[in-house]
Amino acid sequence: MAQSVTLARPYARAAFEVARAAGSLGAWSQSLAFAAAVAGDARVSGLGNDPRVLPSQLVALHLPAGVAVDAPFGQFLTEMAEQRRLGLLPEVAELFETLKRESESQLLVKVTSAMALDAAQAEQLKASLKRRFHREIELETSVDATLLAGAIIDTGTEVIDGSARGRLAQLAGALS
Repeated sequence: MAQSVTLARPYARAAFEVARAAGSLGAWSQSLAFAAAVAGDARVSGLGNDPRVLPSQLVALHLPAGVAVDAPFGQFLTEMAEQRRLGLLPEVAELFETLKRESESQLLVKVTSAMALDAAQAEQLKASLKRRFHREIELETSVDATLLAGAIIDTGTEVIDGSARGRLAQLAGALS
């Protein structure tokens, strides 16, 4: 995994720079998401190292509808296909999204709560996190009933454990 991220990082940076220069971060994001989904399909992943499959065939398979092969995204896929690196597309797409969020001063926050957050709670949490991190907040929520109550907030660089389970673990640690 670490090696694939290391190999994917230069491709993600190159894609980001080309997309930013063209002012098409959103379009590249969508195209990369499509290509990453194709690359992640088990039926396709084995074709990347098959010498009988030409790079141009792989590009055609990964290219979203409406995007030309000679367009910048098509050229990007062609370069990756010639290097037999299309299997890295899921990591490239993930790294690209991180770079995109950073450039747009956005922060992806994963919130795991004991119960589903309603719209008002989500907005209140976003406002609080925006004040704390001075960035626009994108929430990704999930429910984990084993937390008992509260929530765990993961910003990628910081984890705030406000769950009852986490507090009980802290209390148990303090008592022992």
